[in-house]
Amino acid sequence: MIRRTIREWEHISHGPGENEIPERQAERLASVARASVFSGRGGESVLEHRRKGLRARGVVGVIATPDCQLEILPKIEGRGENNVSDATLRSRLIHMLAITYDLPIEAGLMTQLGWQRETVLELLIRLFCEKLADAVRQGMPRHYLEHEEDLPALRGRLDVTRQFSTLAVSPQKLACRFDALSPDIALNQVMRAAVGKLSRLASAPDNQRALRELSFFYADVTEAPPNALRWDRIVLDRTNRRWRDLLSFARLFLVDRHQQTSAGNIEGHALLFEMNVLFEKYVERILSRALAGTRLRVSSQGGHRDCLYEGEIGRFRTRPDLIIRRGGEIALIIDTKWKRMTARIDDPKQGVSQADVYQMMAYGRLYDCPKVMLLYPHHAGLPAAPICHSYSIAAKGAGEKLIVATLDLGGTQQNHKENLQRLVINCLGSERGPIPQGNQKDALFEAL
Repeated sequence: MIRRTIREWEHISHGPGENEIPERQAERLASVARASVFSGRGGESVLEHRRKGLRARGVVGVIATPDCQLEILPKIEGRGENNVSDATLRSRLIHMLAITYDLPIEAGLMTQLGWQRETVLELLIRLFCEKLADAVRQGMPRHYLEHEEDLPALRGRLDVTRQFSTLAVSPQKLACRFDALSPDIALNQVMRAAVGKLSRLASAPDNQRALRELSFFYADVTEAPPNALRWDRIVLDRTNRRWRDLLSFARLFLVDRHQQTSAGNIEGHALLFEMNVLFEKYVERILSRALAGTRLRVSSQGGHRDCLYEGEIGRFRTRPDLIIRRGGEIALIIDTKWKRMTARIDDPKQGVSQADVYQMMAYGRLYDCPKVMLLYPHHAGLPAAPICHSYSIAAKGAGEKLIVATLDLGGTQQNHKENLQRLVINCLGSERGPIPQGNQKDALFEAL
C-alpha cells in the first residue's frame, strides 16, 4: 500500500520516490476525486491532475484506491509556528471535526492515537471501533418487535384470519402473533451499515481486526444500504443514551455530504471535507459557547434576504455565514474565509478580496447592521498578534464599520473560545476602547 501525505494547495510529483507518487496511482486517485461531490464542473476542485503530478486544492481528507492512499491535510498554523508536523495538523483537523460534528473524542484518548503513523481516515475508524466495542460490551439495545410465526403450540395470540385461510390444510400448526425482544432495530441497522462500510475502507490491520469482531456481534441484524436506513425510527431515551455519540460517528461515515465512495469503474473511496465549510461550522460552534449566558445569539446561514426585487419577486438571496443578534437587533455579521492573508509589507490590502468587501457592504445595507466582519485563520506569515483592523465604510469616520480579523487555530479549544469572545467584545464594545484580555468575561456581561 502506497501512502502519501500532502497539504492543501501543495503539489506532489510523479515518480517512485518517497515524496512522489507513481503516475498510474495518481491517475486512479484523480478518477476517484472527480467522482466527489466537490469536484466541480471541471472535475478538478479536489485534485488537479497535471502532466507532472497532482495538486491539492481547498478540500482535505483522504482519497484511496486499493493500492494507494493520498491524505490531504489543512494548513492549520498557530502564531509563530513554522514547519508544523503532519501529526500536529492531523490532531487539529480531527479536533475541528470533533467539535463540528459532535464526535465523542476525549482529550485523554486524543493523546493515545498514532498521529504519526495513521491517516485521518484510519484514526477516525479507530476511534469509532473503540467506542462501538465498549458500547456493545455493555449490551446492544433491543426493542419488542411484533412477529408472525406458525408454531405447534400457541404463543401470544392467534391470528384467526391466517389460521382459517393459509393454514386451513395444516391444523397441526397455529398462526401465532407475539412480541419478542429483538436487536433488529433501526439503531443497530445503522451501526451494522457503518461497520460494513468501514470494513471496505479500512487498511490498517488493527482496524480490520476490530471491524471483523464487530461484524460478528451484528450478524443477526438486517443489513441495509446507507440510503435505505431509517434514521427517523431511531429514538434515544435513558436506556440507550450512550449511543447518541456513536450516531454522530455513523452520520459522519454514512450520511453527510462530504462522504463519497463511488468512482464509476474505478474502485476507490474518499472521505473529504471542504475547509471553507468546516472553518465556518467550527467558528459557529465555538462562538455559540463563548457567548452563552449573554443576550447575544449566534445563527448560521440565516437571513435569506434578497438583494433585488422584480415586482414582488425577490432575486439574489443572501446567506451570511454567521449572524449575531442582540435581542431582535442584528449586532454583527461575520463571514468566515478560509484564505491566507498576506502581511501588510507585501500588500496594504493584505490579500482581502475586493469582491468580499463589496459582499460585506451589501450585507450591512440589507440587514441594517452597522458592523460586519471578515474572519480569516491566522498563520505564521502574519504578525504574532491576531489581526483586528476596523475600517469605516463609504466615508471617513462613518459609524458603519468593516472589521478584518484573524483567529489563531493553534492552542486549545479554550484558547479559541476566549479569542473569539474577546474579538466580539472589542468589536461590539469598540466605543469603549479595547478590553484587556484578563477582563473579557466581566466586560462581556457588563457591556452586552
